Amino acid sequence: MKEIIYIKNMVCNRCIASVLAIFNSENYDVESVELGKVVVVKGVNSNAENLKRTLLSTGFEIIENETDTLIEHIKVKLIHKIQLGETEDLFKILAEEFGKTETALSKLFSKHEGLTLEKYTINLKIEKVKELIQLGQLNFSEIAYTLNYKTSSHLARQFKAITGMSMSDYKSLQDWDRKPFDQIV
Repeated sequence: MKEIIYIKNMVCNRCIASVLAIFNSENYDVESVELGKVVVVKGVNSNAENLKRTLLSTGFEIIENETDTLIEHIKVKLIHKIQLGETEDLFKILAEEFGKTETALSKLFSKHEGLTLEKYTINLKIEKVKELIQLGQLNFSEIAYTLNYKTSSHLARQFKAITGMSMSDYKSLQDWDRKPFDQIV
C-alpha cells in the first residue's frame, strides 16, 4: 500500500540522502523522495514509531496535520525558488499554487511560524546572498540582480539590517556564519 509521508526540515539534497537512509533502515520500500516528501510502500517489518524516533533524533519530523503540511510545502517551495533565483512575483505565484490569496497565505504562515512570510523570505534570500558571496563568482550587483532586487543598494541595506554588517565586511570574514535553510525562522 502506497503512502505519502511529509517530513519537516527536509530542505536540501543531503537531507534527502539522510531521510532515504533512515527509511531504508526501517524496512520501508521507498518509491520516491523529494524535498519534504517521501512516497513509500510500507514494508512488513516496518515500524512507524521507530521511524518517528529515528527521524526526530536526526532533526527531521513527520508532519501529521494539514496546516503543518501546507506550511512545510510553502517553505520548501520558497527555498527551491530562491535557490533557482526565481524570486519575481514570488508571493503571487505561491498563492496561485496553493489556491489561496496572498493575504490568507501570509496570515496563516505568520500565525503558525511567528514570523511574516515576507520576513522569512528575506531571511532565506540573505542566506542565499551569503552563499553567493562565499562562492565568489558574482559581484554584489550581480547577486542583487540574481535575487531580483531592484538595486544593489536595496540588497546592501537589507543585508546590513539582517546581519548587522555590510556585504563587504561579510566577504572579508575568515569564519563565515551561515544558517542552514531548515533553521531559518
